[in-house]
Amino acid sequence: MGDYADLAGVRTWYETEGDGEPLVLLHGGLCTNGTWGAQRADLAAAYRLFLPERRAHGHTPDVAGPLTYRDMADDTVAFVESVVGGPAHLVGWSDGGVVALLVAAARPDLVRRSVVIGANFRPAAESFVEPGMLDAMSPEGPDLAFFRELYEAVSPDGPEHWPVAAAKVLDMWRTQPALTTDELARVRAPTLVMVGDDDLVTLEHTSALYRAVPGAQLAVVPGASHLVPLEKSALVNRLILDHLAQGGVETMMPIRRAPAPVAGA
Repeated sequence: MGDYADLAGVRTWYETEGDGEPLVLLHGGLCTNGTWGAQRADLAAAYRLFLPERRAHGHTPDVAGPLTYRDMADDTVAFVESVVGGPAHLVGWSDGGVVALLVAAARPDLVRRSVVIGANFRPAAESFVEPGMLDAMSPEGPDLAFFRELYEAVSPDGPEHWPVAAAKVLDMWRTQPALTTDELARVRAPTLVMVGDDDLVTLEHTSALYRAVPGAQLAVVPGASHLVPLEKSALVNRLILDHLAQGGVETMMPIRRAPAPVAGA
């Protein structure tokens, strides 16, 4: 089921499905809710899903000015407060993972648990395996043809607005996000950092993200790329569900999670 919510000037399209605790799914850049097709049934069997499409994506129109992750995080905060009506779990893929991190850092009261998939916290030049890949991309080029089809099929701004929206996203990828490790340290929600072992985000950058978020867990999915939710959907769904249902982490030989020594002991 889909509907629009008016969020501070952004008429945001969203869909809902399932019953239970609220779980917000945040799609990737230039994508729509359709890319969650391999996750929806499994997750909706256990949770009440909310799937907003961000400004200039899918059924949600563009707004004046550049696109920024922080504006989209503010939109997501407004969505959780006004539509969800209280704290929720967040699962974000790629750009959606960036948004989830920003929301969790700024509003820990609104995030129960989070999963971020293929997310980066610094711009492409500092986080991508091939940082120059964006230089070859253009709104009319073959690299974005798949995303162009997604956009033109549903955007209320019409097919003619695609070059504008795509250029905004490309500009955002080149210069954002710009989170610091101090900002990531403010995340309080138990967080699972997930990535394919051949992701476009380097494993070194993913490891830095994992280390910066307090108490985070890390899942490197073998034989997978940046499209891991599509390539390994059964495993990804199980990892998400296990994490969201998990209590405290207890291992037999903790190192990173070892309790701090008692002063004077």
